[in-house]
Amino acid sequence: MSAFDLIVRGGTCVSHDGIGPADIAVRDGRIAGIGDYGRASAATVIDAVGLHLLPGAIDTQVHFREPGGEPKEDLESGSRAAVLGGITAVFEMPNTTPPTTTPAALADKLARARGRMWCEHAFFVGATPGNIVELAALERLPGCCGVKLFMGSSTGDLLVSGDAEVATVLRSGTRRIAVHAEDEDRLRERRPLAVAAAYPAAHLEWRDEEAALRATRRLVALARVAGRRVHVLHVSSAAEMEYLAAWKDIASVEVTPQHLTLSAPECYAEHGTFAQMNPPIRDASHRDRLWQGVREGVVDVLGSDHAPHTRAEKAKPYPSSPSGMPGVQTLLPLMLDHVNAGRLSLLRLMDLVCAGPARLFGLIGKGRLAVGYDADITVVDLRARRTIAAAWLASRCGWSPFIDTAVTGWPTATIIRGQVVMREGEVLGQAIGRPLRFQETLAPSITGHGRAADKGW
Repeated sequence: MSAFDLIVRGGTCVSHDGIGPADIAVRDGRIAGIGDYGRASAATVIDAVGLHLLPGAIDTQVHFREPGGEPKEDLESGSRAAVLGGITAVFEMPNTTPPTTTPAALADKLARARGRMWCEHAFFVGATPGNIVELAALERLPGCCGVKLFMGSSTGDLLVSGDAEVATVLRSGTRRIAVHAEDEDRLRERRPLAVAAAYPAAHLEWRDEEAALRATRRLVALARVAGRRVHVLHVSSAAEMEYLAAWKDIASVEVTPQHLTLSAPECYAEHGTFAQMNPPIRDASHRDRLWQGVREGVVDVLGSDHAPHTRAEKAKPYPSSPSGMPGVQTLLPLMLDHVNAGRLSLLRLMDLVCAGPARLFGLIGKGRLAVGYDADITVVDLRARRTIAAAWLASRCGWSPFIDTAVTGWPTATIIRGQVVMREGEVLGQAIGRPLRFQETLAPSITGHGRAADKGW
């Protein structure tokens, strides 16, 4: 009988202990040892010489569109795209049809995922004016990763925009709450600019930097009073990054690979409405400030904001065209290319897509290469040169603004609980994804002390 179920041999581990050569031995779905297992036996052995081994990568913002939007994406196709891109777990968003706002809707998604999702998963519940009193109970249900709050209208019907309602949501529960922060009043006031312009680059004028900053300031002020930690999604502007750097005791920060890679006006000239997302891709000065936030540690996680629409929908004249683009499968290839370009280290990337999500949201058994943790491993080849091709993409929408983009660095295998689910671009076996588990005992609520640096923290 073999000593282990799996040994990943000869690779370079990227862990909290640093970067160095080590084998990973797996038994019963968990990491049983890290070190030299050259003489040990295993039912399966993977030769990882020349490759880097990361903890399983986690994408904390995806929209897989099921139920109600299956022509764009569903839980099977979205999770297939995830594992092809080296992603082992996802947090899926609530703006489906019907929206995930009740225990029954959450249970329905979990049932749909069973036996169909290739990666580990959890689902956000959406805050609405009608379910605020239930949110504290909803966020504790198995398979729920927390509450999602839309302060500005985006895709779907979920919206809680007034200060009084936002404050009530923040008082309803204790887990970190994920927020789309754009100011609804300003969006409504400025929408005629987009209608009059009728070209995609006007998205920057409609959903301008002030709309994002105004909502973020309101959110932080209300969170201070409520004593609730918040997670600001897809931060896109220099002013937001500057502001949020002063409030790390209250607000965690997400950026997307799209905002770190694309810039206006070039992206709108090249891709038109296919570059349209909320909040918008902004000019290079904003992109540079986001990268500064990555380097300085202000940014906590990367999320793809995978939000597919059909080609026909995206081809509608602006601003009738919907916002959003696919991204779960291209997150790691794009970011590994940035690693090779020297924009961030591999250890920093590991924290942004592995350790950071687990730490922020209290994931159990994920985010580390450590004995006793789930054997979720993302295997990457830092030297591989590839071109992102349409034929490689698994998303039902069938397009990406990054098609024909050349990158250096590529995910070559995805391992979940010791089972190889993707290797060399081929999805293997059956869909084994399970609901993620979260800590029941969470950090105490904050007291709103303000600038951590000013307090000597």
